[in-house]
Amino acid sequence: MRRFLFILSFLFIMALSQSFLRQRQSLSLESKVNRSKRMIREYYEKLDGKVYVAFSGGKDSTVLLHLVRSVYPDIPAVFCDTGLEYPEIKKFVKATANVTTIRPKMNFKDVIEKYGYPVVSKKVARMIRDLQNPTVGNQSIRRTYLTGLKKNGDFSDDFILPEKWKRLINAPFKVSERCCDIMKKNPFKTYQKETGRFPYIGVMACDSKQRQASYLQTGCNSYSKSKTQSKPIAFWLREDVEDYIKINNLKYSKIYDMGENHTGCIFCMFGVHLDPIPNRFQRLAISHPKQYTYCMETLELHKVLNCLDVPCRPDFITKNQQTLDAYCN
Repeated sequence: MRRFLFILSFLFIMALSQSFLRQRQSLSLESKVNRSKRMIREYYEKLDGKVYVAFSGGKDSTVLLHLVRSVYPDIPAVFCDTGLEYPEIKKFVKATANVTTIRPKMNFKDVIEKYGYPVVSKKVARMIRDLQNPTVGNQSIRRTYLTGLKKNGDFSDDFILPEKWKRLINAPFKVSERCCDIMKKNPFKTYQKETGRFPYIGVMACDSKQRQASYLQTGCNSYSKSKTQSKPIAFWLREDVEDYIKINNLKYSKIYDMGENHTGCIFCMFGVHLDPIPNRFQRLAISHPKQYTYCMETLELHKVLNCLDVPCRPDFITKNQQTLDAYCN
């Protein structure tokens, strides 16, 4: 009974929190900008100005950088050059003032060879990694991934590997979620340790369930010992970013005018099975043939995509001249 009441209480609190988030997301852009600037000032003052902007070169971080520097013009931006960015992103970053570039200790090819390919999602990739590497220490969690039974005997469907991805356990390649930590998070941790600065990050709750949960737990500014960070635009929506860019006449990377909306690591396969046709790799074959050839031949991504039942050849182009014209112009 006590456990039942606890669950009801938790669900009630979550419902209130989500209602509160929706209320903030419905604010006017002007109100959102004003609130974001308050969060920026609060974070800056709390940390005595030892801050920086994590700058990816994408639209979200471009808006964030403009917002932060509208309050504190001299705050540095930091770009992590993983080697996985579109050339147009790198060119835009180089044209942006006061940006420090940091790099990971390993390249992507070494990461996938040592740890495995990033596929499906971080959650699923972590499950596959453990199931591909059975040890005495992970025996309990492996059982949970396959049956849903936790160590204490409780059942949880949140930790069951979906049936359609079980075939990846015996795939002829390794799977892992480690690339994000190695390629991005670790370089920023090193920068923070060396400089004593803490980040402003341009993520939004509307991007994913994980980011929504994070916002509901901490709000915009978090000062915990393990994760001190500010997410001033976390309660914004995608259209707010576009409107802010138009109103302020902000320059942004040309990659967006080439039809790309997500400009993260171009060889990442997280979520590619959900992409509409043409998917990210089919588009890459047309827009960036050099990078496409490298990822398919040198990194052998075509073998992984075939296993995921994801098409990677741009064959659709030959069937539709209008589509070809759209992607080549």
